[in-house]
Amino acid sequence: MGISLKKINLLFLFLIILFTSKMFSQIQNTIITEDSKFENLLNEKRKINSLLIVNERFKIQIFNGDSETCKKYLLEFKKSNKDIDATIVFNTPIYKVWIGNFRTRIEAEKMLIETKKKYSNAFIIKPNK
Repeated sequence: MGISLKKINLLFLFLIILFTSKMFSQIQNTIITEDSKFENLLNEKRKINSLLIVNERFKIQIFNGDSETCKKYLLEFKKSNKDIDATIVFNTPIYKVWIGNFRTRIEAEKMLIETKKKYSNAFIIKPNK
């Protein structure tokens, strides 16, 4: 009633696998250090954003829809109107393409007449901050 050589080899192999897996496992400690310049940059960005007065200006919305289509409209507009501000704004769940930064409604209406020739669904907005 002895233990066969095959069983001893399997037991020995099992013990080797068990101990080597413990021996070669790694413990990883991650320490993240943040550069103080990064925090200063974020603070400056926050100051600039708070100084922007969005709600006192008029804009024209030329399109709303999905992200990719808005990017196409934005690029198309910027190619033919290099001197007019244009951006994509996200308001859940849709993206919007806004152009211009008009001080008065009259300025926006003049631009709207020209814009409607190419973008028939364009309209004037006065965004809230």
